[in-house]
Amino acid sequence: MSKKQKHPDLQLQLTYTCMILIILITTRVSVSVSVSVSHPTTAPLPILPIPSARQLQWHQSELAMFLHFGTNTFTDSEWGDGHAPPSTFSPDSLDARQWANVALSAGFRRLLLTAKHHDGFCLWPSEYTNYSVKSTPWRGGYGDVVRDLASAVNDFGLQLGLYLSPWDRHEECYGQTLEYNQFYLAQITELLTRYGDIKEIFLDGAKGEGEKDMEYYFDIWFNMIHQLQPGALIFSDAGPDLRWVGDEAGVAGTTCWSLFNTSSAKIGDVKAQYAREGDELGQEWVPAECDVSIRPGWFWHPSEAPKSALTLLDIYYKSVGRNCQLLLNVPPNSSGLISPEDIKVLLEFSELRRSIFSKNLAEHAMITASSTRGGADSRFDASNVLEESIYTYWAPAEGQSDWMLHVDLQKKVNFNVLQLQEPIQLGQRIISFHVDCLNDKGEWHKMVDGTTIGYKRLLLFSKVETRFLRLVINQARADPLISFFGVHIDPYSNLTKDDSMLKGATMFQQTVRSDSPSYFI
Repeated sequence: MSKKQKHPDLQLQLTYTCMILIILITTRVSVSVSVSVSHPTTAPLPILPIPSARQLQWHQSELAMFLHFGTNTFTDSEWGDGHAPPSTFSPDSLDARQWANVALSAGFRRLLLTAKHHDGFCLWPSEYTNYSVKSTPWRGGYGDVVRDLASAVNDFGLQLGLYLSPWDRHEECYGQTLEYNQFYLAQITELLTRYGDIKEIFLDGAKGEGEKDMEYYFDIWFNMIHQLQPGALIFSDAGPDLRWVGDEAGVAGTTCWSLFNTSSAKIGDVKAQYAREGDELGQEWVPAECDVSIRPGWFWHPSEAPKSALTLLDIYYKSVGRNCQLLLNVPPNSSGLISPEDIKVLLEFSELRRSIFSKNLAEHAMITASSTRGGADSRFDASNVLEESIYTYWAPAEGQSDWMLHVDLQKKVNFNVLQLQEPIQLGQRIISFHVDCLNDKGEWHKMVDGTTIGYKRLLLFSKVETRFLRLVINQARADPLISFFGVHIDPYSNLTKDDSMLKGATMFQQTVRSDSPSYFI
């Protein structure tokens, strides 16, 4: 054997030794890597109840337009008796595309039409009655208002909702429980199977005194509606998906929960306060829809004029700004068009909202929190509240009882509106809160007390000038979460001490001036 040639056994031993060393090194590296990897902090558990996907979309749309239109438009009445001849309905310029265009231009995302009001007249050619557009001279009896609107909202990228009155003053079988429930289901089936996607069905318990007794099979109706249109939300005095706010002024309670118990409410007999405020202990997610008309009446009347844009702005604060959606009625006139004076107000209303809310005066603020979930996990960092989205939010560390956000606006700012939002996909949590501002002596002064926040809370108060703010969550159903903190200036609204905006959200009027960052603690 040559001196240069290695012994086979020795060579084999060296090979095994090298392999073992490689395995050990690889194992140590993999162990080291696995230990050093940090997993992201999990999101907080939702607190029930939570909104469905279609309810979330409803919250985010904020504004819907109601269209009361029918024979009442031509008889100068609000509640028709069901005896007006079909020929009464005679619009000479009906244009559903104009309705949709006006809605879109003014920032509305859904149009809801009275397909049948209490008089029983149908705006579509129903096969189950002759009291409809097919018995009118309009378009030779071949017109269909529902189809016109369905086509228009589709072209303009809007959503369609329909109102079908349970009370029918024309139909002879009304008052005969079985026959009328079958009749109503037949008509709702027509509407839900002919006109594409329907996003909302609006029902109410309205009925005049002395009218026939009638038992509605609401549970059957609701199940049939959800079967035929799974994406549709059902509104009634008591849900199941959306609830009435308890008035026709468009005003929600200053405390307003989306939580509700449908078992505690009855359609046609709901306690106004329960409807306005919801239920902190509610087991179902049934948010409130605030309906109000732009005019004194629900149908168009030649003698009436629309509310001002400033009045609509005030209603916006008290509806959308209190965790609700605003359903604003804009009735087409007897020509079949939205009146020019109504359009003017709607566009002014849109411009007021844009002017106030398009700019967040806190967009460059420095935000710090009392604690953050996961420590340095940026997914829950306080800075997330400057991003206008419910899907990014600040979350405090678990097990805390002091929940605060400190806001350094970087300079003195004049403002009179605060906007707060919760990530409601994880539940509505906050029971009460207050906002403080810092004076030039380094003292925190309470500026406003508030209760529920929900999807959106707008707080309007006398003008304040300060650099430093502090949001303090007093009480919550679970760890509080904040998705947006906005600071705005509204130069248009004038408040007095007796203004209803101040009820339930106590404002502490003062002027606070501070520039010193040393006070920001």
